[in-house]
Amino acid sequence: MTDLRISKFALLSILSLAPLYAVAQSGSFIISQHGHSVGTAAVTFSGTSAGRDTTTVIRVAMQGLNYNLSKTEQLTSANHLKHAQLSATVNSSAVNVTVSTDAAQFLVNTSANGQSTTSRLPLHPNAVLLPDFDPGAFDTLLALAAAHNNAGIWAIIPKQAGSEAPVTLATYADEQGTLDTKPITVHHIVATIAGDKTDLFAGPENQLLQAELSQQGFALVRNGFVLTPPAKAGAPPTPPPAATPAPQIPAAAPVQQ
Repeated sequence: MTDLRISKFALLSILSLAPLYAVAQSGSFIISQHGHSVGTAAVTFSGTSAGRDTTTVIRVAMQGLNYNLSKTEQLTSANHLKHAQLSATVNSSAVNVTVSTDAAQFLVNTSANGQSTTSRLPLHPNAVLLPDFDPGAFDTLLALAAAHNNAGIWAIIPKQAGSEAPVTLATYADEQGTLDTKPITVHHIVATIAGDKTDLFAGPENQLLQAELSQQGFALVRNGFVLTPPAKAGAPPTPPPAATPAPQIPAAAPVQQ
């Protein structure tokens, strides 16, 4: 009888963790601009009850932009950022960024063009490190949004010395699509970050399927996914009858170092 009770407890513990890992699905993506493929992105997840690790690799090659990035990060079981390491080359210029935490702040150490800087940012628990074209970052953002009713989400933007900006999220009517030729219900969320809007399309378990970066004409599309009808970069979303589009948010103030 004792062994049976332990087995039941263990099973309940595993089931309680299932939603956390269901939203974190490894995947490969095509990066396109105005419908033309310009690169790829891949994200992998691994973890335990204590948290999870993510690894993202991005490659973009197009006229005017040669962009390569690798990112590893450690998250808590609640998807809170503990540590991240980012290495990138942008048109042959190397950039390295490390994000760590202490009791009261994020420490963003940036090395680029032979110079190093350290920025100290407020420690918002629901903050996402958000490099360009990063499907893993959008997956984490979607997980936090689902857990916190779209409220209190922040983006850490690893450009120049690093900065933070609030993320406003608005939920629109569900759409339809196919994943590996099978029908799938698609959640549509619009994220506004420092005045820029990104349309995020997610599956039933909040896994990223597609991201439309409308102002740049770029899109991330998970391999095997087709939105029905396909979203067009730059086209405004169609809200549900009572929905109100997300308000514009001014760019974050410069970070004091």
